[in-house]
This record gives sequence, structure tokens and C-alpha cells, in this order.
Amino acid sequence: FIGDPSLIIPTENIVIKYNLSYKDIPVQSFDRQVRKLRTKEVASVKVLWRNQFIEEATWEAEEDMKRDTPISFLSEKFQTKVLTLFFVLFK
Repeated sequence: FIGDPSLIIPTENIVIKYNLSYKDIPVQSFDRQVRKLRTKEVASVKVLWRNQFIEEATWEAEEDMKRDTPISFLSEKFQTKVLTLFFVLFK
């Protein structure tokens, strides 16, 4: 096996807690979907997390993300970074 140095995440950017856990920080939401259940509709957003690749983005409940994340989560600065990364990876 030959490792890829570009995949190494700098450990100084991750704050490790005493119990060896850390908090994921959302960087960007870049897709939205609404699923219809029997009695209601549930909106989800696809979230890119800090120190993760775009392929590792996850679907999260939109209501939870709005409640639990700072306003900067929706900033245009991060949208530009994500789109640039996306086009570099998939051109």
C-alpha cells in the first residue's frame, strides 16, 4: 500500500476532547430535498463537514441544521470554496 499525502488531515485543526471525541462542524449545505411521509413532509439538506471530502457529505434534517448551526453555515464564501473544490475533483 502506498499512502497519498494529500489525504492527510492536519491534526492541529481538530480539537480532540478528553474522551477522544470531536465535534463535526458543517461547512456548507449544497443540495436540498423534501421527502413526503404519510402525514408530513421532511426537508433534508446535504451537508459538507469540515475536514471531509465532498463524497462524504451527509443528508441531515434541515430543521436540525438551522437550529444547531451558526449563520456562517450558509455564507457565500463557503459556497464558492465548495463549488471550486467540486469542479477540481470532477473535471
